[in-house]
Amino acid sequence: MLGAVGLNQISPRIWREPLELAPNRSYWARSQPPQNPPLTEDISVDVAILGGGFTGLSAAYYIRTVSPHKRVALLEAKGCGNGASGRNGAMVLTMTEDRYMDFSSNPAIDKQIYDLTAANIRTLAKLSASTGIDCELETNGALQVLNTPEDVQAAKAYVQQARSLGMPVEFWEKQRLTQEIGTEVYEAAFFDPNGGHVHPMKLVHVFKTAAQAARAEVYENTTVAHIEEGREHLLHTTGGRIIRAKSLVLATNAFTARLGFFRNSIVPVHEYVAVTQPFSDQQLAEIGWRKRVPFNDTRTEVFYLGLTEDNRIHIGGGNPSYFFNNGAGNNNDSAAASHFAQLQRELLRIYPRLSGVKFEAAWDGVVDWSLNESPSVGCTGKYNNIFYGLGYSGHGVNLTSVFGRIIADLEAGRVEPWQQYPFLNASLDYIPNEPFRWMGLQAGLAWYRLRES
Repeated sequence: MLGAVGLNQISPRIWREPLELAPNRSYWARSQPPQNPPLTEDISVDVAILGGGFTGLSAAYYIRTVSPHKRVALLEAKGCGNGASGRNGAMVLTMTEDRYMDFSSNPAIDKQIYDLTAANIRTLAKLSASTGIDCELETNGALQVLNTPEDVQAAKAYVQQARSLGMPVEFWEKQRLTQEIGTEVYEAAFFDPNGGHVHPMKLVHVFKTAAQAARAEVYENTTVAHIEEGREHLLHTTGGRIIRAKSLVLATNAFTARLGFFRNSIVPVHEYVAVTQPFSDQQLAEIGWRKRVPFNDTRTEVFYLGLTEDNRIHIGGGNPSYFFNNGAGNNNDSAAASHFAQLQRELLRIYPRLSGVKFEAAWDGVVDWSLNESPSVGCTGKYNNIFYGLGYSGHGVNLTSVFGRIIADLEAGRVEPWQQYPFLNASLDYIPNEPFRWMGLQAGLAWYRLRES
């Protein structure tokens, strides 16, 4: 026991996490905004933001909006949207993962979170319009399709309570579900009219444009390798540049531990996504997918599907992967091929008419999961000048920019509007270091696969 405790303590010094980041080869990456030049000189700023995804870009935009007198610099190791923000399954969901179709002990707070996240989707639409960049946001709702009779009973009970609180959600019987999405493999569905679908990389472009219009500085291909924490932080880049910052925002999500923060709070889990060639409206009608609404199922190792603006079907999920030491570069082609084959099988199970359809693109992305699927946003550090948002656990497309707003308020000293929310400065469940992390996660994933096989 003592040996295990000792190994857990010294593990981060034995197995150092790599700084390398894999390039984004997703279908969405074809719409990545033009990259800015890297940082070429030492600078002093009020706020330094690490990470050019949804969290970082929205935080840059909102900080400049709330505190226009502050100099804000965002530093992205690759290009904006290189990480999960530009590789995900494109569903825009309300709530947080831990409270999605699952009321907590305080339903009134759950309703507030629902209203907050639903309103944020409308904010995304307005921001897209104001920048002149169409992020292909479709707000036709979102479905959670139900796999078992037990799921059906739970969904009915949830919808009844949710509607009593004023949440406009619906329960769909199997007949209606089949009419709308054209498959009979599910028992029924939960429908949220406030959900939707987006082109993730075009949403990155929206936030990057908005942040730069608000006069935030965005430097890409600028990797921060080391941080000296203090009243004034010193950030050292691999290119030899130094950034002095009064406040630091960690918007690196699944890669946060590589900078020495939150190592025992989140797990970087690889998810897999693939997309078909475009279909005609007639072909979609033959498939039976009439209502343009994305959906995900109720399995632990969830599958999720959606339609792009030009009628491509994309599918993601299935068996996720965890690689030793939070590794991001260990995903070899043969291992990935088995995941993509699983997505192909699932797509044909749902829509047998698609027999013979090939994927035009397939990719993986790293999601920041917390053990209890709860997110956290807040302030940390010896001098309370490090701000963060993480633990999105699959709900990040919408929740990230909610947290960007919260970070901006916290950095400005405006805590009061957010004090009632459970994710403010939430302590996430402890995750041990290697090798216990790898052993536990492999055992957990194997158990889920056995249970749902």
